[in-house]
Amino acid sequence: MPKKGLLIVLSGPSGVGKGTVLKEFINDEDLKLAYSVSMTTRKQRPGEVDGKNYYFVTREEFEKAKDNGELLESAEFVGNYYGTPVKEVERLRHEGKNVLLEIEVQGCKQVCEKIPDALTIFIVPPSMEELEKRIRGRNTEPEEIVQERLAKAAKEMEMVGQYKYVVCNDDPKLAAGIIRVIIQRYMNHNEEA
Repeated sequence: MPKKGLLIVLSGPSGVGKGTVLKEFINDEDLKLAYSVSMTTRKQRPGEVDGKNYYFVTREEFEKAKDNGELLESAEFVGNYYGTPVKEVERLRHEGKNVLLEIEVQGCKQVCEKIPDALTIFIVPPSMEELEKRIRGRNTEPEEIVQERLAKAAKEMEMVGQYKYVVCNDDPKLAAGIIRVIIQRYMNHNEEA
């Protein structure tokens, strides 16, 4: 039977480049990573695949899952719910996979209450000006949402103290390299335990 995998939480403000950094190491076989697919009530964006990027569900389906204790964590942002199905996370960890959750700050707090030994990493931008440039560069949302994301980012940056590691994404390859080393260190510690 394989050793139970790690639970890794990756957070950071919207637009910080979590997805870009993640692409640099998600397929590194040495890390034995499994990406946890979150559930959401938000509309599917062009190019997103149901069951791969997110499980796209109705508000009713989401609320039922939450009420039944089927979510490891959940959050609401800009009128949409996001959450992590606990059953899938535990299945992957029991297969020896290191499960990666890309979630919000409030979700991380919920996860840490249930799984205190989770490896938590917060990605920060080089500056708030750079973050705003990245968010605006997407050209996918109206000004009102951009402003909400920036206000939320400022609040999230105050929460970095609840994370075990903070990594600056000035260069996605460098940030990914640092995160890779952190995960490998935890894997080695987990194997020795």
